[in-house]
Amino acid sequence: MIVVTGAAGFIGSNIVSGLNKRGHTDILAVDDLTDGDKFVNLARGQIADYLHKDDFRARVTGGGLGKVDAIFHQGACSDTTERNGHYMMDNNYRVTLELFQYCQEHRIPLIYASSAAVYGAGPVYVEDPANESPLNVYGYSKYLFDQVLRRHLGTLKAPVVGLRYFNVYGPNEQHKGRMASVASHNMQQFRTEKHVRLFGGWDGYGDGGQERDFVYIDDVVDVNLFFLDNPSVSGIFNCGTGRAQPFNDVAMSVDNCLRQHAGQSQLSLQEMVDRDLIRYIPFPDDLKGRYQSHTQADLSALRAAGYDRPFRDVQTGVSDYINELIARRRI
Repeated sequence: MIVVTGAAGFIGSNIVSGLNKRGHTDILAVDDLTDGDKFVNLARGQIADYLHKDDFRARVTGGGLGKVDAIFHQGACSDTTERNGHYMMDNNYRVTLELFQYCQEHRIPLIYASSAAVYGAGPVYVEDPANESPLNVYGYSKYLFDQVLRRHLGTLKAPVVGLRYFNVYGPNEQHKGRMASVASHNMQQFRTEKHVRLFGGWDGYGDGGQERDFVYIDDVVDVNLFFLDNPSVSGIFNCGTGRAQPFNDVAMSVDNCLRQHAGQSQLSLQEMVDRDLIRYIPFPDDLKGRYQSHTQADLSALRAAGYDRPFRDVQTGVSDYINELIARRRI
């Protein structure tokens, strides 16, 4: 049996699908379906059983999971604006620690979700404590467990891998609301308002020019499955493309892909601005000094671990995203 926590969520449900494509269906899906609409993400996959996250936690602390081949721990509160530190540290840090201890005791490979939020404002995104300074309690909850893993790397009884996700986008994120990806928000704005809004220039970047490492969900799943296939590897690894692209690229890719499906001509960035399809709004004062204007994963450690597959750029990933949603009749 393979366990996937956060299995009804964005990344977790896509990992379930990735496992299904390999023929794995003996999957224990762990989540909290209090928000029942998330069931649609699970309904697309094949699982053997479902457990509420609290029941799963009780089994972990009670030592009663049975035979488990591997655990993908994706369950967490990913709201970077959450201010309840007690909740965040219990839900993100303490649960991961308990699961780590269980996996070590029972010699079960553990692949867990860390986050690029541990780097704070950057500007260096290399897996080293010298580069890590989280700006919020979400980032700190991820940072703290990463330090636990580092202290135990020399004495592990089973492999443990932490993946620092950068800006992930793709299908199955419809439930995330304001925490959904930039690509998702751009799609919604183009469809409902016929334009998108991007931040104007700030911090040395032009209008819409702030950059992120946007990584497509299928590439994230491939990285997770690589470590399932390579249990001799443990450590903390960035999971991004190694390529920073501006928000303008995302907006252009979304609009041009939607235009292509509508039989319309492709437009340049300037043409989109001139036609009022892209609007720039003043950079918010409350974000100045607290905003990541540039993120770019350093993939040296991931490549050294043996992962050699290419990552989609924004143009390719957004096209795949929209094509998938159209195939599902979601747009």
